[in-house]
Amino acid sequence: MEGISEVAKSKQQLIIEEWNGSSSTKLFKTATIFASPSLSIHRSGSRFNHVWRRVLQAFVPEGFPGSVTPDYVPFQVWDSLQGLSTYIRTMLSTQALLSAIGVGEKSATVIGATFQWFLRDLTGMLGGVLFTFYQGSNLDSNAKMWRLVADLMNDLGMLMDLLSPLFPSAFAFVVCLGSLSRSFTGVASGATRAALTQHFALQNNAADISAKEGSQETMATMIGMALGMLLARITIGNPFAIWFSFLFLTMFHMYANYRAVRCLSLNSLNFQRSSILLQQFMETDQVLSPEQVSTMEHVLPMWTTSWISKDKLLHMRVELGVRVSSLGHQEMMDLLHSSAAINEKAKYLLVERKGIIGAIVHKDSSAADVLQSYIHALVVAKMVDGNRSVHSESQSWMDEKYEVFIHKLKSSGWKTERLLSPSLIWRANWITEPLDKKID
Repeated sequence: MEGISEVAKSKQQLIIEEWNGSSSTKLFKTATIFASPSLSIHRSGSRFNHVWRRVLQAFVPEGFPGSVTPDYVPFQVWDSLQGLSTYIRTMLSTQALLSAIGVGEKSATVIGATFQWFLRDLTGMLGGVLFTFYQGSNLDSNAKMWRLVADLMNDLGMLMDLLSPLFPSAFAFVVCLGSLSRSFTGVASGATRAALTQHFALQNNAADISAKEGSQETMATMIGMALGMLLARITIGNPFAIWFSFLFLTMFHMYANYRAVRCLSLNSLNFQRSSILLQQFMETDQVLSPEQVSTMEHVLPMWTTSWISKDKLLHMRVELGVRVSSLGHQEMMDLLHSSAAINEKAKYLLVERKGIIGAIVHKDSSAADVLQSYIHALVVAKMVDGNRSVHSESQSWMDEKYEVFIHKLKSSGWKTERLLSPSLIWRANWITEPLDKKID
């Protein structure tokens, strides 16, 4: 009451404005309230705009677009389009699968259909466990590639379902193969999605981004299912129309996925991005931005890049976490002789074998040491020329340029805390002793 009376005494009018929004940079004035000559409220903006903003909040993260990276929107657009095509095709493949099981036929038995469905699901579960065992630690370091591979395997699984009615004698094998393929999709897609969510989150809002992505996927699912049912209704009994629709949607699905991963500008360091950055730095003394590197990355599986020169794919000439006992006799001797003067505190050793630069990591090495060992191995691979030894030259480069390189990486927006790589399951320990000391 004191504040109001003081305003009245000074013959000034207090005006209160009401603003709505989840971010200080995205606020909208919704009302103006003042008390002269009587209490009055003036609404700002249309009712439709207010409702639209409320609906939008169910699908975009709080604080959007300032709370996410610039590549969030283009990725989500292409990701939603590829998801839409997937759900439309799901109706076609499920229709074919149910037909092959015998739905609608008098000769089909409930126990037979149940067993076939159980066998299909069991195969998928076992496949998911095996895939996680062999590739689980590699998914985070190659999120773009595995994102593409996951959707390619999903396409293969749907194709198997669509083919199942054509091979009644091998029905169980075909559907189990399709289920196995889709199990890889579930693991790879889920793991890479988690990595991408962390990348998009600028305000520690990964949970919010994940929840809103779920809303977007649900909406795409509902639209896709409706369109899929309509398409299945139109093409029923017409194999040519079914296959044409399926193949067309599959091609669009693959294109949309490729465009989606091409939109990503990841700022974490993995093998390939480190290689691109180092080569550019050694040649021009400049560090590329994440956006520039994203245009130079090869996002397709490695077997599709076999035609590219290894000079361009420098990371293919480096092996991180070499097992010491896997070295040959001569390689072992070269390693011991070249490392004779090394400090016991060194956290890695480099060895060359068959044109590949291997990095042996110390058992007590930190994440920073692992990154340094890999960069050093890349430097050696870049400098190596025939049989000429470049270890001393590369060490000089590391002493003079490594800290400068890391500093420029940080200044350009790169995360240099760690190197994204598969788990290093082989490490080593080394000590230096006098030559005349007897070894037990």
